[in-house]
Amino acid sequence: MSQRVGAGFLTWVVAGFFIVAGANHFRDPAIYLGMMPPWLPWPEAMNLISGAAEIAGGAGLLWPRFRRMAGWGLIALLIAIFPANLHVALQGRMPGLEVSPLALWLRLPFQAAFIFLVWQVALKRPRTSGAGPGSGPS
Repeated sequence: MSQRVGAGFLTWVVAGFFIVAGANHFRDPAIYLGMMPPWLPWPEAMNLISGAAEIAGGAGLLWPRFRRMAGWGLIALLIAIFPANLHVALQGRMPGLEVSPLALWLRLPFQAAFIFLVWQVALKRPRTSGAGPGSGPS
């Protein structure tokens, strides 16, 4: 598989992940509402906004014109939702789901992995062959 085909496939996988995860905010909001830290205002609105942002960001990854903007938006979203993931790890439970406390802690590093994947598909600049200005003989 060529590098270009592999990158296209990864883009579709990452986009699909965010679209499905975002849709789940609307399908099963109780899971996400249970993750919200108590100090966060308007949890229902925050759930809907973050779900819509995941769907829009995932869809944006599929259009080259919007890919960089979607990438930055998804990275910002992943950073913004980290406190909710930390909150459930500190609680030791995720309301609405049977998840071990250890799994809640182990999922925290996945935020960094998702950020890396978004960077790979949306923001990483392709390597150049070195055949640009200043690379040839003078």
